[in-house]
Amino acid sequence: MQRHPRARLRPSFAPLSLALLTLLLGACGQGEPSQALGTLERDRIILRATASEIITDQPQREGQPVRAGQLLVQLDTRNQQAVVARSRAEASRAAARMTELRNGARKEDIAAASAQVSGARATLVDAEANYQRARKLVQQKLAATATLDSALANRDAAEAALSAAREQLLRLTNGTRPEQLEQGAAELEAALAQLALEERHLEELSVTATRDAWLDSLPWNVGERVPAGATLAIMLANNSPFARVYVPEKHRARLRAGTELTVRVDGIDRDFRGRLRWIATEPAFTPYYALNASDRSRLVYLAEFDLIDGSELPTGVPVQVLLDDGGNGQ
Repeated sequence: MQRHPRARLRPSFAPLSLALLTLLLGACGQGEPSQALGTLERDRIILRATASEIITDQPQREGQPVRAGQLLVQLDTRNQQAVVARSRAEASRAAARMTELRNGARKEDIAAASAQVSGARATLVDAEANYQRARKLVQQKLAATATLDSALANRDAAEAALSAAREQLLRLTNGTRPEQLEQGAAELEAALAQLALEERHLEELSVTATRDAWLDSLPWNVGERVPAGATLAIMLANNSPFARVYVPEKHRARLRAGTELTVRVDGIDRDFRGRLRWIATEPAFTPYYALNASDRSRLVYLAEFDLIDGSELPTGVPVQVLLDDGGNGQ
């Protein structure tokens, strides 16, 4: 599925525009600049699809403020609802099996096993009597030896049947073994965990705002099938923006986290204060060890300055950070 043409996805670190590069390099050619050029940005929150499903609803509009928990994109839930129903049935079966193991055998089953013991005992008594009669007849030479062998075999079989019936009765009356109870408990726990996981996957098909923010972009339309991992919504943090600028190599050594400098925004008459929160350790262009002393002055380092105020400023506006304003504060 191709992304809709109206998508306005922007990477987390937007590349330096051609005009900005020309201005910066031109300044480097005329003398080392004392300002860092860049744009105002806000933290981006990207929400992605956890499954390949069709978009059924997008209740919020792009450019609108949203609150944490507000529904942004709804994916089709029918497939996952079926999976949840199956997992719920498996959990119910495991719970019933565990109850059965705890309760032990039914009274009816114990009564049936007891009757089998009584029947086997009666059969043994009859087989024993037949064996004794056959033995006397053989001793009196009134019957063949084979008759005695057959009677002995029948008696032994009756004894074995009685022993098996007694063991079955003991199995029912002694209750479930501890090992079986542990196995049943483990099966139930696994089934419940799987059910919780599938229910979580169902919840994730309703993509909601994870924090208060501005809804910047909805790259897909209702009715489109999105692949798993596709970007469904992009939000911009509603706090103060930060200036993402490129610091010339000359000023890199004296900048550290917490440094405060003056920030000027195009189109705004007053100045702002910015506090450095991060600066790259590697230059944006050719590595310094491949350059001579003259060329190293052309290096720039990506940096981000939090604006102490200016929460109403728009995103994407060009800014300049004055690097020689003498207002450093650690």
